[in-house]
Amino acid sequence: MILGFDTGTRIVAEAEHLLHTVARALGLPGDAVGCTHLIPGGHGVDEPHVACSLAVPGPAGVSDGVSAGMSAGMSWALGASRTGPLAAGAALAAAAHDGRRDGRVVTYPGRDLLTGVVSVAELLAGSAIDRVLLLASPGPPAGDTLVLTNDHVRPVWRDGLMTLLTMPAAGGRIAPAEVPNPTPCCADHS
Repeated sequence: MILGFDTGTRIVAEAEHLLHTVARALGLPGDAVGCTHLIPGGHGVDEPHVACSLAVPGPAGVSDGVSAGMSAGMSWALGASRTGPLAAGAALAAAAHDGRRDGRVVTYPGRDLLTGVVSVAELLAGSAIDRVLLLASPGPPAGDTLVLTNDHVRPVWRDGLMTLLTMPAAGGRIAPAEVPNPTPCCADHS
């Protein structure tokens, strides 16, 4: 089953922290599949925001675990059950994850092994990632292509597959398209 939860945060790092906090409160392993999802405005808040989803073994104990580990401001959805003012956003996140059609995957099996430099073949064999795509390239990179992970590998759901989007990097390597600490817009214009 997929649990969706939402606090209305507009900051991805806060959503990731929430995801880890809920997983711990539920006693889930660190490699449970968890995602962040952009929720458009109109789902209980005026502004777009980020909700989360997490694969859980079943409904038993989920509501108690979420309630025990979370603040009163969190809404959640699990199956037909909905709780809180942002439950619609939580349900959208759960449905997107369940359908593997949308979401940025933060936690997944093998994530902790993707550090330093690994080959595409090692990345695919050692993690839940189904495929690697190189942006602006007609095909996937070769298995021996080296991936500079920057210790930050966040695949996305695309076409029902957990997909790592990459871009060219120095020395013929590739790197995840999402960088760990992006420079805020206009930071160098002041």
